[in-house]
Amino acid sequence: MDDFSTKAPPPTTPRKSWTFSDDVNSDIRRAAATGIYDIRGGGAKRRVPHFDDLLFLGASISRYPLEGYREKCDTRVTLGTRFAKKPIELDIPITIAGMSFGALSGPAKEALGRGATAAGTSTTTGDGGMTEEERGHSKKLVYQYLPSRYGMNPDDLRRCDAIEIVVGQGAKPGMLLGQKISDRVAEMRNLPKGIDQRSACRHPDWTGPDDLEIKILELREITNWEKPIYIKIGGARPYFDTTLAIKAGADVVVLDGMQGGTAATQDVFIENVGQPTLACIRPAVQALQDMGMHRQVQLVISGGIRTGADVAKALALGADAVSIGTAALIALGDNDPRWEAEYNRLGTTAGAYDDWQEGRDPAGITTQDPELMARLDPIAAGRRLRNYLNVMTLEAQTIARACGKNHLHNLEPEDLCALTIEAAAMAGVPLAGTDWVPGAKGF
Repeated sequence: MDDFSTKAPPPTTPRKSWTFSDDVNSDIRRAAATGIYDIRGGGAKRRVPHFDDLLFLGASISRYPLEGYREKCDTRVTLGTRFAKKPIELDIPITIAGMSFGALSGPAKEALGRGATAAGTSTTTGDGGMTEEERGHSKKLVYQYLPSRYGMNPDDLRRCDAIEIVVGQGAKPGMLLGQKISDRVAEMRNLPKGIDQRSACRHPDWTGPDDLEIKILELREITNWEKPIYIKIGGARPYFDTTLAIKAGADVVVLDGMQGGTAATQDVFIENVGQPTLACIRPAVQALQDMGMHRQVQLVISGGIRTGADVAKALALGADAVSIGTAALIALGDNDPRWEAEYNRLGTTAGAYDDWQEGRDPAGITTQDPELMARLDPIAAGRRLRNYLNVMTLEAQTIARACGKNHLHNLEPEDLCALTIEAAAMAGVPLAGTDWVPGAKGF
């Protein structure tokens, strides 16, 4: 019989701390070495309750599905029907979010316009003004009116098809660092070349909802009441912010959850401020319903939309349309493995590259470097975006037909169930296999 007392005890397996993970430790070391906070692009990377935590309840006997070839499922949506003389009519309920020239290259902005137009939807300018490439290739263009007023031009307000007043977004306030301030970007923004620019966190000429109402009326008068006025808000207090946007006179409310991205801002802000997109939809819809404005004031949801299933789920929860940003850039070619060797030289890998603020994007999308920009063919990239938007639309239609709906807007919360208690509570739908909606009846 072995005498274990004479042998060394077996070693325990080394175990790393969940609290002090490798990622956390690397952040601590970087902060200790540099004395500055981390800046990056994109949206929240942490795992939060999302559309993947919801499932559709397909039709069977209690309701019938639609036949895929002979029975149509409509996808059209009109935005801005409340006050605008010329609301925007779109073929699909998937729009392109605001991303600035400066953050993106000229060819990238052109590609977004080409792809959106080919798919029958709209694109949005972003901070820094309107480029001729984007206006020329965008049948429907939304002009963002931001706190910074960079590139703001009253003539462009009349040239656009809708105006989006940006109060907040999923990751804001953003930055545009000096290495991306080229001669053209500096001229459009009326700021020095090569100097860091930080977007303002609030508008300089109004301080509350009453002032916002005055600003909306000012913009309506400038545009002869033709253009729909959107109000874009971040996912903070969606019920109250939506209510105030409606009271101020908005035609459309755009609501951006914490997965919504930016060209560059503090990582601590991206990961720790705001609510998940899934948690924002139902309170915003409730605000619209309480005011008798659901479907009269349209709701556009953004932040982490990736697939037709995400689109269908957002619409089932009460949205009129969705908006995509990061997904659109990926469709153009962002973080493509074909550039893996160059991503490696930048100290990262395809799929993880988020140093958009440095202006060294190998794909030519988030850069102002002429040699890198030349890599992006706006015609081919626009075609890829069109294909992606078409696939998302077909996926959403497939789900709607499976639920017996002949229009995407006929999807409803009753068509959904949740896989987790958190998702059930946020979305206001039953936990799968039960009729329990957490919090609906006080428990």
